[in-house]
Amino acid sequence: MALFILAVIIFIIADILIRHFNKKIGEKKVRKEREQVLAESIRLDFSSEAKSLKRAEVKNPNAKILCVDDEEVILDSFRKILVIDGYSVDTVTNGKEALGLIQSHHYDFVFTDLKMPEMDGVEVTKAVKHLRPDIDVIIITGYASVETAVETMKYGAMDYVQKPFTDDELLAFVKNILIKRQDKIQKQLKPKVHITHLADVKSSMMCEFAIPGGVFISAGHTWVSMEQDGNARVGIDDFAKKLIGKIDTIEFPNLGMVVKTGQPLFTIKQGNKTITFNSPVSGKVIKINKPLQYDVELLNVTPYDSNWICIIDAEDLDTELKNLKIGKTAVSLYQDDIEHFIDLRKKSLKPVKEGEYESGEIYFGELETLDEPNWNKVSSEFFKR
Repeated sequence: MALFILAVIIFIIADILIRHFNKKIGEKKVRKEREQVLAESIRLDFSSEAKSLKRAEVKNPNAKILCVDDEEVILDSFRKILVIDGYSVDTVTNGKEALGLIQSHHYDFVFTDLKMPEMDGVEVTKAVKHLRPDIDVIIITGYASVETAVETMKYGAMDYVQKPFTDDELLAFVKNILIKRQDKIQKQLKPKVHITHLADVKSSMMCEFAIPGGVFISAGHTWVSMEQDGNARVGIDDFAKKLIGKIDTIEFPNLGMVVKTGQPLFTIKQGNKTITFNSPVSGKVIKINKPLQYDVELLNVTPYDSNWICIIDAEDLDTELKNLKIGKTAVSLYQDDIEHFIDLRKKSLKPVKEGEYESGEIYFGELETLDEPNWNKVSSEFFKR
């Protein structure tokens, strides 16, 4: 028995050592490939695209970066530091060539020096955000120009990096802005609405508004799904959940409560702020969703399907279902309300950040940033109908 245990221990240790050894070999291989890419980037001629362009492309890059600076030493530093760490890097010495490249290539970031002849960093920033608002701009600046670099943020620059910088400082900075970019993209909702199968609702959760096929939507953004016995499951829809964002608690209706269409049914709470949703159908509450009552974060997976709030023994479905939206009419409701929300936000709601809404996106959890008066204004406009 002791020999068997010893053999098992030896096997486990050997397996760990082999895995560690293979990992090191893999890392060395990747590093060697990146060093080769870096060396080749200095020799290759890209004059057909941009006279000063030097390109270093790696497999499956962490991000694609275009760097613009009239100092070759800065461009060399960007390539040497970032390519080895897994970033694809193009470099040019002037803004005009950079603007030509962003129209034919996809980049995650454009790093631009603030002070350059002919076209400075402010002009580059304005042009990049005009031509390709999806690309994030980072300003490269010296200590004396930090105040000007901060000023460029009102033109759409995400951040600035101060030179001179060490390898570790640049790598840490780029990793941080990459996290910020990924978080922004994740929260950024295209004002697009799809009818989808229930099984697909989760996969589209963070990139668009979804309405499951066969689900009825009320004007106040609750949903209704009919059970085989004629009872109605009721929940909060995708439009409401995404605008509200974080939900701390739900005040569920009492079992046995009789409710009429348009009367208060349940209340969601976010800190001290609340929204009460009206019932989309009339009848008696016969069941509440216990799992959701104990774990409200289930709604972050999907507000549909098994994450209903209550079940109502409906009494007048033949009449009331005609007032709800389904299919194309539900899509139209969403599209109208998306447009209405963007217009309302532009006229009277404070943005999350200056310049955040220039492209007309809607962001997950926009109501989280609103004060109580603006929260109540949105609630009245969209959820208390």
